[in-house]
Amino acid sequence: MKAGVLLFPGSNCAADAHYTWDKIIGEPVEYIWHRDSDLNSCDLIIVPGGFSYGDYLRAGAIAGLSPAILALKEFSDRGGLILGICNGFQILTEAKLLPGVLLRNRTLRFISKSQYVRVEKTDTPFTNMYSMGDVISFPIAHNEGNYFVDSETAHILEKEDRIVFRYSDENGKVEDSTNPNGAYHNIAGIVNKNRNVLGMMPHPERAMETILGSDDGVNLFQSLIQTQMSV
Repeated sequence: MKAGVLLFPGSNCAADAHYTWDKIIGEPVEYIWHRDSDLNSCDLIIVPGGFSYGDYLRAGAIAGLSPAILALKEFSDRGGLILGICNGFQILTEAKLLPGVLLRNRTLRFISKSQYVRVEKTDTPFTNMYSMGDVISFPIAHNEGNYFVDSETAHILEKEDRIVFRYSDENGKVEDSTNPNGAYHNIAGIVNKNRNVLGMMPHPERAMETILGSDDGVNLFQSLIQTQMSV
Protein backbone atom coordinates (compact mmCIF):
# COMPACT_ATOMS: atom_id res chain seq x y z
CA MET A 1 0.00 0.00 0.00
CA LYS A 2 1.67 3.17 -1.17
CA ALA A 3 1.37 6.37 0.83
CA GLY A 4 2.22 9.95 -0.01
CA VAL A 5 3.07 12.54 2.63
CA LEU A 6 2.31 16.12 1.60
CA LEU A 7 5.13 18.52 2.29
CA PHE A 8 4.59 22.25 2.85
CA PRO A 9 7.22 24.93 3.55
CA GLY A 10 7.79 24.94 7.29
CA SER A 11 6.08 21.61 7.96
CA ASN A 12 7.55 19.96 11.04
CA CYS A 13 5.67 16.65 11.27
CA ALA A 14 6.01 15.27 7.74
CA ALA A 15 9.09 13.26 8.72
CA ASP A 16 7.17 11.64 11.59
CA ALA A 17 4.46 10.46 9.20
CA HIS A 18 7.02 9.25 6.65
CA TYR A 19 8.97 7.34 9.32
CA THR A 20 5.76 5.74 10.64
CA TRP A 21 4.70 4.39 7.27
CA ASP A 22 8.19 3.40 6.13
CA LYS A 23 9.90 2.04 9.24
CA ILE A 24 7.06 0.86 11.48
CA ILE A 25 4.29 -0.14 9.06
CA GLY A 26 6.85 -1.19 6.45
CA GLU A 27 5.05 0.02 3.35
CA PRO A 28 6.25 2.26 0.47
CA VAL A 29 5.97 6.00 0.99
CA GLU A 30 7.19 9.20 -0.64
CA TYR A 31 6.99 12.92 -0.08
CA ILE A 32 4.75 15.01 -2.33
CA TRP A 33 5.64 18.69 -2.63
CA HIS A 34 2.67 21.01 -2.15
CA ARG A 35 3.08 22.49 -5.63
CA ASP A 36 2.80 19.08 -7.31
CA SER A 37 -0.55 18.01 -8.69
CA ASP A 38 0.54 14.43 -9.43
CA LEU A 39 -0.18 12.19 -6.45
CA ASN A 40 1.95 9.43 -7.98
CA SER A 41 -0.57 6.59 -7.86
CA CYS A 42 -0.73 6.61 -4.09
CA ASP A 43 -3.39 4.64 -2.20
CA LEU A 44 -3.19 6.89 0.86
CA ILE A 45 -2.34 10.55 1.26
CA ILE A 46 -1.26 11.85 4.66
CA VAL A 47 -1.63 15.57 5.26
CA PRO A 48 0.70 15.86 8.26
CA GLY A 49 0.70 18.06 11.31
CA GLY A 50 2.97 20.99 11.91
CA PHE A 51 2.76 24.50 10.55
CA SER A 52 2.18 25.19 6.87
CA TYR A 53 3.09 28.27 4.88
CA GLY A 54 0.50 31.02 5.33
CA ASP A 55 -0.73 30.02 8.79
CA TYR A 56 -0.25 33.62 9.88
CA LEU A 57 -3.47 34.34 7.95
CA ARG A 58 -5.48 31.41 9.30
CA ALA A 59 -4.36 27.86 9.98
CA GLY A 60 -4.45 25.95 6.69
CA ALA A 61 -5.99 28.81 4.69
CA ILE A 62 -3.21 29.23 2.12
CA ALA A 63 -2.24 25.55 2.13
CA GLY A 64 -5.83 24.63 1.27
CA LEU A 65 -5.40 26.34 -2.12
CA SER A 66 -2.18 24.58 -3.15
CA PRO A 67 -2.07 22.42 -6.32
CA ALA A 68 -1.61 19.24 -4.29
CA ILE A 69 -4.77 19.94 -2.29
CA LEU A 70 -6.74 20.64 -5.45
CA ALA A 71 -5.58 17.24 -6.75
CA LEU A 72 -6.54 15.77 -3.40
CA LYS A 73 -10.17 16.70 -4.00
CA GLU A 74 -10.25 14.56 -7.14
CA PHE A 75 -8.42 11.81 -5.26
CA SER A 76 -11.12 11.90 -2.58
CA ASP A 77 -13.90 11.75 -5.16
CA ARG A 78 -12.33 8.55 -6.53
CA GLY A 79 -12.40 7.01 -3.07
CA GLY A 80 -8.74 7.55 -2.22
CA LEU A 81 -7.87 7.40 1.48
CA ILE A 82 -6.85 10.68 3.13
CA LEU A 83 -5.59 11.20 6.68
CA GLY A 84 -5.26 14.77 7.92
CA ILE A 85 -3.49 15.19 11.27
CA CYS A 86 -3.56 18.40 13.34
CA ASN A 87 -2.63 21.14 10.84
CA GLY A 88 -3.61 18.59 8.19
CA PHE A 89 -7.11 18.53 9.68
CA GLN A 90 -7.19 22.32 9.49
CA ILE A 91 -6.16 22.18 5.83
CA LEU A 92 -8.87 19.63 5.00
CA THR A 93 -11.56 21.88 6.51
CA GLU A 94 -10.21 24.90 4.61
CA ALA A 95 -10.30 22.84 1.40
CA LYS A 96 -13.92 21.82 2.19
CA LEU A 97 -13.02 18.15 2.22
CA LEU A 98 -14.38 18.09 5.77
CA PRO A 99 -16.97 20.36 7.41
CA GLY A 100 -16.37 22.84 10.19
CA VAL A 101 -13.51 25.10 11.22
CA LEU A 102 -10.68 24.95 13.74
CA LEU A 103 -10.63 27.95 16.08
CA ARG A 104 -8.13 29.10 18.70
CA ASN A 105 -8.03 26.95 21.82
CA ARG A 106 -10.41 28.33 24.40
CA THR A 107 -7.45 28.98 26.72
CA LEU A 108 -5.83 31.03 23.92
CA ARG A 109 -2.67 29.05 24.65
CA PHE A 110 -0.72 26.42 22.75
CA ILE A 111 -1.37 22.94 24.17
CA SER A 112 1.20 20.15 24.10
CA LYS A 113 0.53 17.02 26.15
CA SER A 114 -0.71 13.43 26.04
CA GLN A 115 -4.48 13.20 25.75
CA TYR A 116 -6.96 10.35 26.12
CA VAL A 117 -9.49 9.92 23.34
CA ARG A 118 -12.38 7.49 23.04
CA VAL A 119 -13.02 5.52 19.85
CA GLU A 120 -16.55 6.25 18.64
CA LYS A 121 -16.58 4.41 15.31
CA THR A 122 -14.93 1.19 14.16
CA ASP A 123 -16.57 0.83 10.74
CA THR A 124 -14.13 3.16 9.00
CA PRO A 125 -10.91 2.38 7.07
CA PHE A 126 -8.99 4.12 9.85
CA THR A 127 -10.43 2.44 12.95
CA ASN A 128 -11.41 -1.14 12.10
CA MET A 129 -8.58 -2.53 14.26
CA TYR A 130 -9.94 -0.81 17.38
CA SER A 131 -12.91 -1.86 19.48
CA MET A 132 -15.88 0.40 20.12
CA GLY A 133 -15.26 2.50 23.22
CA ASP A 134 -11.50 1.88 23.35
CA VAL A 135 -9.69 4.61 25.27
CA ILE A 136 -6.35 5.41 23.68
CA SER A 137 -3.62 7.94 24.34
CA PHE A 138 -2.28 10.29 21.66
CA PRO A 139 -0.14 13.41 21.95
CA ILE A 140 -1.77 16.71 21.05
CA ALA A 141 0.16 19.84 20.05
CA HIS A 142 -1.90 22.70 18.68
CA ASN A 143 -2.97 26.30 19.03
CA GLU A 144 -6.10 26.05 16.89
CA GLY A 145 -7.70 22.77 17.90
CA ASN A 146 -11.12 24.06 18.90
CA TYR A 147 -13.35 22.27 16.39
CA PHE A 148 -16.53 24.21 15.65
CA VAL A 149 -19.58 23.50 13.49
CA ASP A 150 -22.99 25.13 13.28
CA SER A 151 -25.98 23.32 14.75
CA GLU A 152 -27.22 22.03 11.40
CA THR A 153 -23.85 20.50 10.49
CA ALA A 154 -23.47 19.10 13.99
CA HIS A 155 -26.82 17.35 13.60
CA ILE A 156 -25.66 15.83 10.31
CA LEU A 157 -22.40 14.59 11.85
CA GLU A 158 -24.30 12.94 14.70
CA LYS A 159 -27.02 11.49 12.44
CA GLU A 160 -24.51 10.04 9.96
CA ASP A 161 -22.20 8.69 12.72
CA ARG A 162 -19.20 10.59 11.39
CA ILE A 163 -17.60 11.43 14.73
CA VAL A 164 -14.68 9.01 15.12
CA PHE A 165 -12.81 10.23 18.21
CA ARG A 166 -13.80 12.28 21.26
CA TYR A 167 -11.58 13.66 24.00
CA SER A 168 -12.12 11.74 27.24
CA ASP A 169 -10.51 10.76 30.50
CA GLU A 170 -8.67 7.46 31.02
CA ASN A 171 -11.97 5.71 31.79
CA GLY A 172 -13.65 6.94 28.63
CA LYS A 173 -15.74 9.60 30.34
CA VAL A 174 -16.54 12.47 27.98
CA GLU A 175 -17.30 15.80 29.61
CA ASP A 176 -16.18 19.41 29.53
CA SER A 177 -13.36 18.79 31.99
CA THR A 178 -11.80 16.27 29.57
CA ASN A 179 -11.99 18.71 26.65
CA PRO A 180 -8.54 20.27 26.19
CA ASN A 181 -9.40 22.95 23.64
CA GLY A 182 -13.14 23.65 23.73
CA ALA A 183 -14.02 21.54 20.68
CA TYR A 184 -17.74 21.04 20.04
CA HIS A 185 -18.94 18.01 22.02
CA ASN A 186 -15.31 16.96 22.64
CA ILE A 187 -14.80 16.11 18.96
CA ALA A 188 -11.22 15.03 18.25
CA GLY A 189 -11.71 13.48 14.80
CA ILE A 190 -14.35 13.13 12.06
CA VAL A 191 -14.74 11.43 8.69
CA ASN A 192 -16.45 12.61 5.54
CA LYS A 193 -19.75 11.12 4.40
CA ASN A 194 -18.00 8.43 2.34
CA ARG A 195 -15.66 7.59 5.26
CA ASN A 196 -12.51 7.75 3.14
CA VAL A 197 -11.27 11.05 4.63
CA LEU A 198 -10.34 11.37 8.30
CA GLY A 199 -9.35 14.60 10.02
CA MET A 200 -8.10 14.49 13.60
CA MET A 201 -6.27 16.84 15.95
CA PRO A 202 -4.34 14.24 18.03
CA HIS A 203 -1.12 12.80 16.58
CA PRO A 204 -1.30 9.00 16.06
CA GLU A 205 2.08 9.06 14.28
CA ARG A 206 3.65 10.17 17.57
CA ALA A 207 2.15 7.19 19.39
CA MET A 208 3.73 4.32 17.48
CA GLU A 209 6.32 3.00 19.94
CA THR A 210 6.08 2.34 23.66
CA ILE A 211 9.43 4.05 24.19
CA LEU A 212 7.63 7.28 23.26
CA GLY A 213 4.92 6.65 25.84
CA SER A 214 2.23 4.98 23.71
CA ASP A 215 1.83 2.71 20.71
CA ASP A 216 -1.93 3.28 20.47
CA GLY A 217 -1.49 4.76 17.00
CA VAL A 218 -0.37 1.47 15.49
CA ASN A 219 -3.93 0.17 15.12
CA LEU A 220 -4.96 3.26 13.16
CA PHE A 221 -2.33 2.67 10.50
CA GLN A 222 -2.84 -1.11 10.56
CA SER A 223 -6.53 -0.45 9.98
CA LEU A 224 -5.59 1.14 6.67
CA ILE A 225 -3.59 -1.94 5.69
CA GLN A 226 -6.51 -4.17 6.66
CA THR A 227 -8.82 -2.04 4.53
CA GLN A 228 -6.52 -2.35 1.53
CA MET A 229 -6.26 -6.13 1.97
CA SER A 230 -10.02 -6.53 2.07
CA VAL A 231 -10.64 -4.66 -1.19
